[in-house]
Amino acid sequence: MSNLKVFLAGHNGMIGSAIYKKLKKKNYKIITADRKKLDLTNQDKVNKFLKKIKPKAIIIAAARVGGIKANIKYPAEFIYQNLAIQNNLINGAFINNIKDIIFLGSSCIYPKNGEQPMKEASLLTGKPEETNLSYALAKIAGIYLCQSYNDQYKTNYISLIPSNVYGPRDNFNLETSHFFPALINKCYMAKKNGAKSITLLGNPNTKRELIFSEDVADACVHFLKKKPKIKIINIGTGIDYTIKEYAKFIIKEMDLNLKIKFTGKFSGINKKLLDVKLMKKLGFSPKTNIRDGFKSTYQYFLKKK
Repeated sequence: MSNLKVFLAGHNGMIGSAIYKKLKKKNYKIITADRKKLDLTNQDKVNKFLKKIKPKAIIIAAARVGGIKANIKYPAEFIYQNLAIQNNLINGAFINNIKDIIFLGSSCIYPKNGEQPMKEASLLTGKPEETNLSYALAKIAGIYLCQSYNDQYKTNYISLIPSNVYGPRDNFNLETSHFFPALINKCYMAKKNGAKSITLLGNPNTKRELIFSEDVADACVHFLKKKPKIKIINIGTGIDYTIKEYAKFIIKEMDLNLKIKFTGKFSGINKKLLDVKLMKKLGFSPKTNIRDGFKSTYQYFLKKK
């Protein structure tokens, strides 16, 4: 148990809300601020807020996020807003003498044509996949901002790189969501409308690794008390499946009989699997299997519907 004062940025989001629940369970003193109270893209307001509340650590779960279609449609917003949020929080932490940060990156930062599974050391050895380049570049900048303060000022700014995250409070909008919540929504709509098939973006053999939001939250709490020598750490299950396999899984879980069609458009990178050896060496492993994670996510989806 801990009474450490932590500022959690992005507490209303999918990952942020899961982190909040875990911190509360561990008796942390949690500071939050919604968008009406604090504009994270405003440097002056962020600095004044941090100076006033004086947290001992910051968890940065706040970000502009979205699926492949949203990344293609809004590249300017994705790079500007994410750069602004993370720059203000990371630099704000430094000037207010806050020594500990957990910064959440994304597996899209790794080179498109890099080796699989993707090791932390492969960062910047090649260009990320073009469809989410703006978001990836912003996250890379955040990681290296953390690293620069660590190298120069001996801070403990840790960057956790999760694989594709899903869970309650996910975004299920078909125009802006990631593939897994989109799959849930499409299967639900097919069931509701009595459809015989669903049409998915990309191609059936594209492979993705999923991790449940509460497992990412557990990782944040785990590393909040750590001071690892290497401060860029992949967070994943180390297991991936094809989009078609995920679709078949959801169809079976929802007791449907649907044909699966693919558009061949918006495929993204063919495979995106994280190397999680360092994570395990540092004492963390995810606990939630795909079936339990899906059930929790689907229950939330139905509640919102």
